[in-house]
Amino acid sequence: MKARVYVGMGSNMDRSSNIRSAVTALRRQFGELLLSRVYDSEAVGFDGANFFNLVVGFDSRQSVQKIAAALQRIEAEHGRKRGEKRFAPRPLDLDLLLYDNLVLSEGKIQIPRDEIMKYAFVLCPLAEIAPQRAHPVAGRPFIELWREFERVGQQLSPVGIRL
Repeated sequence: MKARVYVGMGSNMDRSSNIRSAVTALRRQFGELLLSRVYDSEAVGFDGANFFNLVVGFDSRQSVQKIAAALQRIEAEHGRKRGEKRFAPRPLDLDLLLYDNLVLSEGKIQIPRDEIMKYAFVLCPLAEIAPQRAHPVAGRPFIELWREFERVGQQLSPVGIRL
């Protein structure tokens, strides 16, 4: 059975190139992708260059663990080094946000990701491509959660990048 998977993507180093290359890598790995618009947002938790962020959706028969491993491999191929500070510049960040309606906390895998409810750069693009899908814990559609989201200090600007 296929699961609908959503992945958050971000980069603040060679942003356009890394985002395009990562989308290509995800297509090779998982096939057809549903892509939100790309958004420009300020770095959170540190002073640094702005990020490009988007959310990618796809269907997969792979397990959560295999998808997480594939995402880490793609990050490494783009120069991401594990063990760096959490809030730091990075060439590529791929976060497994949702796997169908699964709720899971297993080692470093947390589904749904807490970031969905914390950051505009995650919730906005997720609500764009999955507006009626309900958050597995909150039980409410992402579009409703986005409408009610407190956006103070979290500005997003759509970017006209073609993927």
